[in-house]
Order: sequence, then C-alpha cells, then structure tokens
Amino acid sequence: MSTISLKIEFGGGLELLFSNQRSHRITIPANVPPEGSDVPSKPVDITYLLFWLRDNLLKERAELFVENGTVRPGVLVLVNDTDWELEGEGEYQLKDGDEIVFISTLHGG
Repeated sequence: MSTISLKIEFGGGLELLFSNQRSHRITIPANVPPEGSDVPSKPVDITYLLFWLRDNLLKERAELFVENGTVRPGVLVLVNDTDWELEGEGEYQLKDGDEIVFISTLHGG
C-alpha cells in the first residue's frame, strides 16, 4: 500500500487538543475506500485527514476541532500556505509533502 507523508501544524490554541504539540509529521494511506466500500480506490483528501487526525492524534474535546464532518467554524485551514477554500476545502486531494495548518481564530475573553 502506498503512503504519503504530511506536515501538520496547529495554532491559536488548537495545539492544546493535540498533546500541546504544534507540529506533527504523519504518514497516511495514499488511497482510501470510498464511503460504503472496502476497495481502496479514491485518492486521500482533507476530509479523510480530519477524521484521521481526530481518531489518531486528538487527545480531547473533538467538538472543538471537527463539527458536522468538517472543521468547526472559526478554524482556518491552510494548504501549503493557501486558504483551503481556494483549494476545494475537504475535497482537496493530498499530495506527498503537503503542509496543512489548522489555526483557531476564536479566543476567549
């Protein structure tokens, strides 16, 4: 099975949910099964990454990171320093070496 390596960064307080560690290097499958199938045939995308991060790295309070199948409102996502909205959001197909940054823009007061 082929894999891709990614650099994941968290900021704005999100790092507190991920063992207080800002930067992670991860390896995930390059292809994943489409929903309802066991046959890996779909290139991995950010939506898959969100759930992988929730299930493998997140230590507490998943509701502060993921909501309704995407990042919760107030979390800025950058793909190689570009807003993910310009890259197709969750449908962006990840490539080996991509850098994905999650920054919370919400702060208590």
